[in-house]
Amino acid sequence: MRHSPGFLRLVSDAKKRTKEISVAQVKELFKRNSDFILIDTREEHEWDDGHIAGAIHLSKGIIERDIEKAIPDKTKQIVLYCGGGYRSALAADNLRKMGYKNVFSMAGGWRAWKRTKGRIERRKKYRYFIAPGSNRCDV
Repeated sequence: MRHSPGFLRLVSDAKKRTKEISVAQVKELFKRNSDFILIDTREEHEWDDGHIAGAIHLSKGIIERDIEKAIPDKTKQIVLYCGGGYRSALAADNLRKMGYKNVFSMAGGWRAWKRTKGRIERRKKYRYFIAPGSNRCDV
């Protein structure tokens, strides 16, 4: 995806204040059973298509609204990721402004995770339909 210059300037500015973590470092956190929370900040349809195993979903559109309810401990280690590391950097910068002290953006995001063959999950999608001439709903 080709991003607009204004968006890239915004991300570049946010990254000046945001701590990044590599995919290898996140995998090491999992390996050590570290106490951290991994948050997927992508849109719901992206999450549905696949996400890092063990992640929770708070999209960029709602994370600032819902984070204090979901994670009230502002010292908790939080790792955010998105498709390529841009939206997660913006969200990490906003969480920092909200008082969260230990927030990281995963460099390279979902695409970098997939390149390293990291564990993923998919949300099971159900499609409901009513068969013609029937009042029965099938999956």
